[in-house]
Amino acid sequence: MNVVLWIVAGVLAAAYLGAGFLKLTTAKDALVEKGMAWAADFGPKHIKLIGAAELVGAVGLILPWALDVAPKLTPIAATCLALLMIGAVATHVKRGDAPKDAVPSAVLALLSIFVAAGRF
Repeated sequence: MNVVLWIVAGVLAAAYLGAGFLKLTTAKDALVEKGMAWAADFGPKHIKLIGAAELVGAVGLILPWALDVAPKLTPIAATCLALLMIGAVATHVKRGDAPKDAVPSAVLALLSIFVAAGRF
């Protein structure tokens, strides 16, 4: 089970690192043009905050458990990322983007819950 948790955590970390980096380095209008229509509903600072949360969460999925330094931070990071993705699903549903845009967020949320449960 530990190997499966590591694989899922690694895939999640890669996804959240990519998404977070994109949100931190790309202007709001460019995100909307790239197909992230939800970004039109948020201010630039909020988008950057979401990106930063994803980056910090991605690091939290891997480093604490790998280094055995405060390993309880790993399931906490996974829980926080799951909550972030539940918010993303709610945003997509509210905008009427579901299911096309809500499904990836829902999958990330479920995988994050899996890691959180496995690491707690």
